[in-house]
Amino acid sequence: MNLTEFVKPLVALARQAGDAILEVYATDFDVQAKDDDSPLTQADMASHRVIDSGLRSLTPDIPVISEESGLPTFAERSQWDRYWLIDPLDGTKEFVKRNGEFTVNIALIDHHRPVVGIVHVPVQNRTYTGCEGAGSTVIVAAGEPEPIQVAAASASPIRVVGSRSHRGASLDDYLDALGDFEMLPMGSSLKFCVVAEGKADVYPRLGPTSEWDTAAAQAVVEQAGGAVVELNGKPLAYNAKADILNPFFLVHGPRDNDWLAGLAGQS
Repeated sequence: MNLTEFVKPLVALARQAGDAILEVYATDFDVQAKDDDSPLTQADMASHRVIDSGLRSLTPDIPVISEESGLPTFAERSQWDRYWLIDPLDGTKEFVKRNGEFTVNIALIDHHRPVVGIVHVPVQNRTYTGCEGAGSTVIVAAGEPEPIQVAAASASPIRVVGSRSHRGASLDDYLDALGDFEMLPMGSSLKFCVVAEGKADVYPRLGPTSEWDTAAAQAVVEQAGGAVVELNGKPLAYNAKADILNPFFLVHGPRDNDWLAGLAGQS
């Protein structure tokens, strides 16, 4: 399988989904609550339908997991070596707030690892790609793909990217131990992408996320030279357990710092 052949059609699909989201974004849309009290809009479902249909046409033999389609049993999906994992609208809270910080996430998982990832930012018309063997790029509007890399060295103060919607005492403790830093608040998987393009140094996530929230952006970060690791230092893995919740993790670009120091005892 030549992974690079997927990138162009996936970018087109993510942008098509983004257009469907923006159609809803421009209206006085309704907001519903899912079983976990997280918000759901018509845009989530419109994007899901575009991507799900597109992927099943592109690769009929590769299963698809979407946040909006329900999770197959672990007995079934544990048999899969390869599958698509998508979040049709990551950052629904940001969508509802109309701050533009939401994304379309499409990832190909191969043997528990994200090997291709597309993160599209509809409001910015900006698309990030990460593909094993081909590196990471950013595409702005109709421009050509531009290679991106994580920062070679940490800035001073250290640039920490964090969630607009989630923050707790554990993160505050980590920041206290980090030393001189500046906080860059941001929504959705954009937090990974700013690390991938060298505009931030570290993103500590000491709160709940699901695998579809992180997979595409993890591919972008890793192929840009960064790392996405659990607090034990192991790369964040996929489809390795019955539930789809991620452990706490940390995203970093530069490798000149012991980013996991001070996180012992967190989980």
